Amino acid sequence: MFFAGGFNILFSLTFVLVFSIIILNIFRGISQWNKNNHSPRLTVDATVVSKRQNTSHHHHKNHMSHSTTYHVTFQVESGDRMELHVSGMEYGMMVEGDYGKLTFQGTRFLEFKRI
Repeated sequence: MFFAGGFNILFSLTFVLVFSIIILNIFRGISQWNKNNHSPRLTVDATVVSKRQNTSHHHHKNHMSHSTTYHVTFQVESGDRMELHVSGMEYGMMVEGDYGKLTFQGTRFLEFKRI
């Protein structure tokens, strides 16, 4: 009897923990989206200093899928660096060392125009 009751408690606690983490991540995403929307759009001189991509593999019952996220690190004139999420097309068009005008809003990449 104790094992059945202990299992139910452990299962319930695990469910509450997982549910809480999901709700927290949703809240953080909405909060960041809202913060970006209320941030000014800035255009600054910047240099592409590095690029990285992360590919995730997802296994489903009868097939496997992949998703890739792309990030570029820019260095602005003050020496500060920022890593922004970009689309695959933007990622492919940039090369480390490119110099140009970076437009962003909060943590949201908007555009990079080479000079």
